[in-house]
Amino acid sequence: MDSGCVYILGTCDTKHAELDYIARILRESDVTPRIIDISTREHAAPADVSARTVAGFHPGGQKAVFTGDRGRSIGAMAEALRLYLGARTDMLGVIAIGGSGGTALVAPAMQALPLGLPKLIVSTIASGNTAPYVGGTDIMMLYSVTDMEGLNRLSRIILCNAAHAMTGMVRMKCVPQPDPRPAIGLTMFGVTTPCVDRIVHQLSPQFDCLVFHATGTGGRAMERLADEGMIRGFVDVTLTEYCDLVAGGIFPCDTDRLGAVIRTKRPYIGSCGGLDMINFGARATVPECYRGRIFVEHNPQITLMRTNADECAAMGRMIGQQLNQSMGEVRFFYPEGGFSMLDRPGAPFYDPEADEAFYAALEHTVHQTPRRRLIRLPHAINDPAFADTLAHAFSDIFKENPDNAQHSP
Repeated sequence: MDSGCVYILGTCDTKHAELDYIARILRESDVTPRIIDISTREHAAPADVSARTVAGFHPGGQKAVFTGDRGRSIGAMAEALRLYLGARTDMLGVIAIGGSGGTALVAPAMQALPLGLPKLIVSTIASGNTAPYVGGTDIMMLYSVTDMEGLNRLSRIILCNAAHAMTGMVRMKCVPQPDPRPAIGLTMFGVTTPCVDRIVHQLSPQFDCLVFHATGTGGRAMERLADEGMIRGFVDVTLTEYCDLVAGGIFPCDTDRLGAVIRTKRPYIGSCGGLDMINFGARATVPECYRGRIFVEHNPQITLMRTNADECAAMGRMIGQQLNQSMGEVRFFYPEGGFSMLDRPGAPFYDPEADEAFYAALEHTVHQTPRRRLIRLPHAINDPAFADTLAHAFSDIFKENPDNAQHSP
């Protein structure tokens, strides 16, 4: 095993017994632990790295962290921890424990760590909505079942399992295999799978195809990797995250969707996959204001609602404004036959007027140039001919991009 440490994050003023127990399990497995205290009040429990040392990394110094106001102190310690961990060179992995406050404190710092570095949070809130804590990263979360108030017969088992899981990850470190193909990002939803499957089949001989589930976090993960230089182009078939942003669904993108396309100027192919649907939870969770709309129960936990013309037009304007800022090669393809499996003749979401409202707003917004083009095709999004056109278009503009061409295999 490489030399280095597993960092154990937690508040020693309230969780010292649990942190020390994890450290002992790691030592018994011949893994070197380092307890990092992130408490925001004074206490006497020992740690390998004190809370004051971590707080010193805040731009405002320790006084910005130890304010006496719990909410402000947690936010400031989170920033200090992010900077502290970012300066470390000996991390084999990071394991953290906490309740709601502790989890909120460690999550931003752990999200900033490199993808692939083992990251595990044992938390009392891991059985709920974990999206704010995991984000677009590979953080693992383990539900603690009981609250962390000392050790008991159940918490010992769960913390022991967490420590052994971390031991396994750092001992059996994955070594990536070299791949001469440039990596590209694609977006997919279940209702656009046939299209993306065919594109991947077409492009895999030339490109390492990384497919992201368009659930809000999927889009953010793709764009993070582009910002970091891993992804060198986009086949963004499925922009359904915009639906949830516009209408309050459960899988929204943020306002920086397509931001990495703008910043990196990488070749971009876009389309309308899933713009016909807004995602909610179980049917009972759909807001009352949407009574009377068209719904499909995708499964017991997910209810889909058809977007209307106004929502489609709003998305056309939003996406168009982002595309106007994209200075790389951009091709956006409009499938006249429908946006998903559910949006075709005879299917419950088939609504050509709503679809056309999207395109009208997009066309009105986008300033077309030889490098930024909107293209209508007489196909549905999952038709083979549509997928083939997107695949060929991406291959062509990738080759035409000087920065990419010189790195092509």
